[in-house]
Amino acid sequence: MNPAAQPDARAPVLRKDSHRWKILGIGVLANASFSAAFAGIPVTAIFMRADYRLDNTQLGLALGSLGLGVAVSELPWGVLTDRWGDRRVLLCGLISTALALAAMAACVAPDAAGVPSLWLLALGLLTVGLLGGSVNGSSGRAVMGWFREGERGLAMSIRQTAVPVGGGIGALVLPSLAAAHGFAAVYGLLALFCLLSAGMAWLWLHEPPAASPATSGVSPDRSALRNIEVWRVAMAIGILCFPQVSVLTFATIFLHDVGHAGLGLISATMAAIQIGAAVMRVWSGRWTDRHGNRRHYLRACSALSVVLYVALGTVAALAPAVWPQWVLAAMALLLVAGGVCASAWHGVAYTELATLAGQHQVGTALGLGNTCVFLVFFLAAQAVPALLAWQSWPAVWLAGAAGALIAWPVFLKPQHRNRAG
Repeated sequence: MNPAAQPDARAPVLRKDSHRWKILGIGVLANASFSAAFAGIPVTAIFMRADYRLDNTQLGLALGSLGLGVAVSELPWGVLTDRWGDRRVLLCGLISTALALAAMAACVAPDAAGVPSLWLLALGLLTVGLLGGSVNGSSGRAVMGWFREGERGLAMSIRQTAVPVGGGIGALVLPSLAAAHGFAAVYGLLALFCLLSAGMAWLWLHEPPAASPATSGVSPDRSALRNIEVWRVAMAIGILCFPQVSVLTFATIFLHDVGHAGLGLISATMAAIQIGAAVMRVWSGRWTDRHGNRRHYLRACSALSVVLYVALGTVAALAPAVWPQWVLAAMALLLVAGGVCASAWHGVAYTELATLAGQHQVGTALGLGNTCVFLVFFLAAQAVPALLAWQSWPAVWLAGAAGALIAWPVFLKPQHRNRAG
């Protein structure tokens, strides 16, 4: 054997080991940039309603267009990622999203010349969602390609922390920016974030060393969309988002309207949920990497969510009309525990989904998973008000428990499901 060939044989491994953390940083930055838009723009709702002269129904239509765009585009972007590669799709998505936001800053922001129509605003936000849907699958495929089995759970979980981090940055910055400088500044800053992420991807993101047949999972000719287990896990991921959405979207209203909690307690409760979820995502990724028990962890999160949301529904049903301080404190603690438990599993679940699909179908699988997630987000936002009108808050929390209960058996491995049947 020629000794001179040995360094070349080792080069892909050395390159991967020295470069993978940059790839993870790009994935985090890209997801945080789009999350600042997706989660940050809705936080400006009060100012958007006033500046665009909208009523609540029109405001919901406009903001719903952003999520609808993501839900519709996730799967096509994922399929395209598997065909084109993560670098091309991530660069195309980030740059086009930045251009769409810049166009909104120039043409869809209220100014002295007038107020844009509702349909122009909704179309602009729909376009941002359609283009921004490229980020999840392409960045996830890049991370899965550069990290080995035994590290991917941690890496994907760190990438998923970008979602609450980006949303938190948007929530902190965008409302005050809208109040002081208007929506042209809001859209312009978000466009700048996306361009910064695109610049980092241009410098550092490229295809990983080719995976060996032993590590590639499934044949590149087999589509993840023809794998029933991929569909089952993707749908379970979506269903398990129902309890998460019910807390993240409506817990503030619950504490304010029913518990008459002050702004300090409400803010502290929501902050504890987000911080706890971010910490648990990183911890769970590392823990499941060490123990090789992603399915077990996902079942545990589902089962614990059932218990916590049943407790929430029970306490809400039995609580007096005027809550004593101990009931308010108990509710806040249950909301934190339920919110963290229902949000802590994302990185592990996406790793399991991508592993099931195989190296050549990661983008498609992640796109399918996020399509299910955003569809449930949209449907949950419609279902919770209907449940409130029907049976009040106990029904909301018990519906969250039902969603977690439905997801639990899906996370059983196929042979275990057959044995149970």
